[in-house]
Amino acid sequence: MFKITAIPAFNDNYIWAIHNDSVAVVVDPGDATPVLRFLEAQGLQLRSILCTHRHADHIGGIEQLRGVYNVGVYGRSHPNNPYINHNLREGDTVVLDDFELAFNIIEVPGHLNDHIAYYNDEILFCGDVLFGAGCGRNKEGTLAQLHHSLERLSLLPGATRVYCAHEYTVANIRFALACEPSNSALQQRALAAQSLREQNLPTLPSSIALERNTNPFLRCDQPEIIDTLKHRGLADDSPLGVFTTLRTWRNQF
Repeated sequence: MFKITAIPAFNDNYIWAIHNDSVAVVVDPGDATPVLRFLEAQGLQLRSILCTHRHADHIGGIEQLRGVYNVGVYGRSHPNNPYINHNLREGDTVVLDDFELAFNIIEVPGHLNDHIAYYNDEILFCGDVLFGAGCGRNKEGTLAQLHHSLERLSLLPGATRVYCAHEYTVANIRFALACEPSNSALQQRALAAQSLREQNLPTLPSSIALERNTNPFLRCDQPEIIDTLKHRGLADDSPLGVFTTLRTWRNQF
């Protein structure tokens, strides 16, 4: 048996810890201090580190953690991420024997070129590509790549739990409601997310089914979203055209 616990970091990051009563694996440790504090409080030994991409708020704590625990670091090799010693590519598998848990690797460019996601039929660690009711910014590559990456993630089983790396859900829902105000599932999600944040609880994990029903970036074929964007000058109502307009609007929202 294992648990997955959110370790808050910085202003809105989550470092995810997969753990049982004795050992842990952490995902995207941008800061070592809260991880070390968590491990000490729970009496856990760190077994390994999983990385989704090379941004500093995801890898900044690795060097210090490896100074304490000489563990393997899994991810996509990149010159600006010198900590990876287990290079992962599309179709690879990571097995975490302590938890009888395995993850498939999918390359999901569009935020950064080296971005990967870890998934099985129950769990998805998606870094900064997919957020609660939103998606990451296009920092490298193309919007077409980002759109394709999100489409691939949306095809995972609906019950798959979505562990995003940032607590952006409430802000993203405000934008989603501007895009699709009549979406009742989105209205309900807005209330639930606000209630959780008022209790200082994470809005995550989400699920693929919930994202399909409420995330505008996975709903580029929905008539209300298309109509909203046409009132903002949308000319290309293809899925990629809608996605491009949504991402541009979200950058300014």
